[in-house]
Amino acid sequence: MNPDELAEQYIAVWNERDPELRSQRIAELWVPAGEHYVQSRKVVGYEELEQRVRESHDKWVRDAGNRFRAVPGARQQSDIVTFYWEMLPGAGDTVRGKGLEFVVVSDTGKILRDHQFYPA
Repeated sequence: MNPDELAEQYIAVWNERDPELRSQRIAELWVPAGEHYVQSRKVVGYEELEQRVRESHDKWVRDAGNRFRAVPGARQQSDIVTFYWEMLPGAGDTVRGKGLEFVVVSDTGKILRDHQFYPA
């Protein structure tokens, strides 16, 4: 998988409205014991990842009417992928927020560790 494809799939998880599809996408993208770090929070494993994504989705997408998109130009060096993402209103292109992902991937391309920096 190329870095931009990984970024697009990652962002699709956070935009996904269907809980079952979201769960499936998480399992396709992360290893079972995958880690996600944001600020001082650490989540590990599919159950915690699902909770973290659901909380963010409910707050920023469902309730606030926003959407996320990957910024083109994701980069990879060895097992590290970095990319930026943006939060926008559902029906516009005004950037409301921007974050940076620093992702460590396995040799099969699944996420081992994901470090989210917001704002970027």
